[in-house]
Amino acid sequence: METLTLGLLLLAAVLLSSIIDQVVPRISLPLVQIATGVIIGMLASGSIDIELDPEIFLVLFIAPLLFDEAKNADKASLWRNRKPILSLAIGLVVATTLIIGFAVNFFIPSIPLAAAFALGAALGPTDAVAVSSLSKQISIPEREASLLKGELLLNDASGIVSFQFALAAAITGTFSLAHATVDFLMEFIGGLVAGVVLGLLAKLLVRKVREIGVENTTFHVLFEVFTPFLVYLLSQSIHVSGIIAVVVAGLFNVIAPRTDGPAIARMNIVSSSVWHVITFALNGIVFVLLGTQLPNAMRSTWDDVSIDNLLLIAYIVGITVVLLGIRFIWVLCMEKVHLRATKERFSKRSLQEVLITTLSGAKGTITLSIMFTIPVYVSLAPPVRFPQRDLLIFLACGVIVCTLLIATFIVPLVAPKRNAAQNEQEMRQQEAETMIDILRSVIEHLAAHQTDENRASTQVVIRSYNERIANVKDHNDIEDEANIALRIQTLHWEEERVLQMLNEGEVSGLAAYRYINRLEHIEHLLRHSRNRFSPRRAAFRARTLLRRGVHTFVRELPNSNITAGTEEIRKIQIAAELYVIDILRAMVASPDEEVPTEDAAKLLLEYQNSVAIIQNSLPTVTSAIRMGDCTDAVKRYAYGVELEQIQEMYEEERLTRATARRLRENVQMMQLDLDDRL
Repeated sequence: METLTLGLLLLAAVLLSSIIDQVVPRISLPLVQIATGVIIGMLASGSIDIELDPEIFLVLFIAPLLFDEAKNADKASLWRNRKPILSLAIGLVVATTLIIGFAVNFFIPSIPLAAAFALGAALGPTDAVAVSSLSKQISIPEREASLLKGELLLNDASGIVSFQFALAAAITGTFSLAHATVDFLMEFIGGLVAGVVLGLLAKLLVRKVREIGVENTTFHVLFEVFTPFLVYLLSQSIHVSGIIAVVVAGLFNVIAPRTDGPAIARMNIVSSSVWHVITFALNGIVFVLLGTQLPNAMRSTWDDVSIDNLLLIAYIVGITVVLLGIRFIWVLCMEKVHLRATKERFSKRSLQEVLITTLSGAKGTITLSIMFTIPVYVSLAPPVRFPQRDLLIFLACGVIVCTLLIATFIVPLVAPKRNAAQNEQEMRQQEAETMIDILRSVIEHLAAHQTDENRASTQVVIRSYNERIANVKDHNDIEDEANIALRIQTLHWEEERVLQMLNEGEVSGLAAYRYINRLEHIEHLLRHSRNRFSPRRAAFRARTLLRRGVHTFVRELPNSNITAGTEEIRKIQIAAELYVIDILRAMVASPDEEVPTEDAAKLLLEYQNSVAIIQNSLPTVTSAIRMGDCTDAVKRYAYGVELEQIQEMYEEERLTRATARRLRENVQMMQLDLDDRL
């Protein structure tokens, strides 16, 4: 019962911190959560004492957090910046572990060298939440932001593996550099192999489940949530790094297939929402736990008469300075290598970028999580306490707070202010583009949740959102060129489907080539000129003209059945347009950066209307009333999604508080208008 009460109290603190973060946006969320935890710890009079099994803590907190980071990582950016990212994620972590370890052991001899190495390894990883919180006030350059994101994904694994080796040496009392290096490589490479194998097996299992017809969103999302725990435990059971395996398996993105569709898009939306809640709760709980443990750690260490309190503060400041100094020198050397490769000169801007990358490496969730895994006792028979465990946790907590304070208050002084170089017109343009992104996201959600029952109503609502996008573009002078390339591509998809029907013997060649000839004519009109010469297209046109000539000759023969040919053309058109509808629906639900959502949605509506007209599906009065009720329900859902997107854009600092409030009020007015008509 006490554990349940503590869990509910921590969740309540996380919820409270999210509210405070909206009221005081200038202070990063991790600092708010730490402060909330400190208040809870002080009110509880030090009665909250966390003693989790190290393995449980790694599985419960670190495995899902790393899996989600890997799943959402930009693979292209990781590969493009692989050398500097690996340098930061592995080289810098190892250097930090060794230098911090020797420095701490030298100035605090009561801390054994292996335990000092463990502290250095724990201080290696940067914190994802802390880094993302920096975007509230500053604009981190693109390359530096990419390096930070790649680093925080990979250095968690290298830091944890280094920590585990140092901790094992501290517990056993023996350490061999050669033996540790071999074990490190074995665990690292073994973790890579295990992650690849288990990731592929998970994808194979998901594919087989889909083949037997299981497309249940709940099953697939639950399986994805289950995956990091399973991968970690299986990897640890064969004595390789479970953390490395989890990161690699996360890069495979287990449940997302290569073929997209409305069902898959719906699943991805649900998966994203579930993981957002899980990671927010886990990150928040760890920071609140840090705050609850600060009074205990400070009290026991602060009351220790063997160490002067001012000396404790000096230790924390000194470790922070050494930590940032190592990082600054490492990043500086890395930047000079990069500039030499690009044949650029080191400038004031280069120094600014080095300082941003250095000071943005705040410590947080992972550091605290692995410090909590230090056992209280080295052995139980006889009981021997881990040397200076409270002091190590105290130092780690102090460094975490210092780096978070620096990232929150010092980095904004170094980095360029967000929108500092923008004039009022550019800010309005950015706001309009953000509004368009919000409306596009609503269209994507609507397309993903479209069913046979609500298709007509969803089309009505999507059309209204397309009109709102057009209005935003008109009022902000945003060019809205017709997407000719997409229209031509849809003609090619129709042609592809017709040829498939022809090859399978579903339609006659006469009707098929007659329809293809019409598609060619439409494409010619869209291009406004003759296509460039292509042997394939030229041969195709020659064959089409020949078939057209045969068709004309046959039509002039006595007793030719023109009606049957017309019906076959209708059949071909319906099949071809339904084929395009499926592709466009998947494109709207899972958008491509090269194709604006509103363009694909507009064409989708045109094709759906065309099919409805051909099939003569005119609505009756009763069906019209039912569609009106369904349309209101779809609108209500769309407004809810729009409010969520506005909040998300506000949290990403793409909208100011005043703009977000105005947009929310507009949506709420539309909701009230909808409710008044009921």
